[in-house]
Amino acid sequence: MKLRRQARTAVLQALYEVDVAHHPPGEALDRRLGEMQLPPAVETFARQLLAGVLGYRQPLNALISRHAPEWPLDQMAVVDRNILRMAIYELSDAEEDTPAKVAINEAVEMAKVFGSDSSPRFINGVLGALLAETPQPTLGGELRAEGYHDLTPAPAGAVAA
Repeated sequence: MKLRRQARTAVLQALYEVDVAHHPPGEALDRRLGEMQLPPAVETFARQLLAGVLGYRQPLNALISRHAPEWPLDQMAVVDRNILRMAIYELSDAEEDTPAKVAINEAVEMAKVFGSDSSPRFINGVLGALLAETPQPTLGGELRAEGYHDLTPAPAGAVAA
C-alpha cells in the first residue's frame, strides 16, 4: 500500500474513533500511527490532515450537505462522512496541491475497503457534484466563504474534537 494511502487510512480510522467513541483525536491517531512504520513526512501529512478535517469540520459539513442533500449528515454512514471530509479538505488545501483525480480516487478506494457496497458510488457522486460546481482551485474560496480564511490547520493541541 502506498505511504500516503496508509496515512489516510490511519486518519480515517482515527476520525471514526473520534466520532463514535469520542476519544481525543491526537491519541486516536497516535495509536493508529504506532501500528505503522511511516516516514516522518508521511506522519506529518497524517497529522495535518486530521487537524485540518477537525479544524474545518463545520464548513466541510456544509459543503457535504449542499452536495448530498438527500442524506442528512447525522444519517450518513460515519465512514462515508469522514471520507468526504478528508477528500474535500485535501482538495481545498493549497499547500498539499493534491490533484482532484488523485483525491477522488483515494476517497473511492477507501470507500471500497471501509464502506458499504454503495459507498464508492456515493463518494464519487458527491465529490463529482462538488467539483462540477466548484473547480478545485476555488474550493479554498468556498471554505473562506463560510468564514474560514486560513486553511492552515490549528496546532494539534488546539483542535476541538
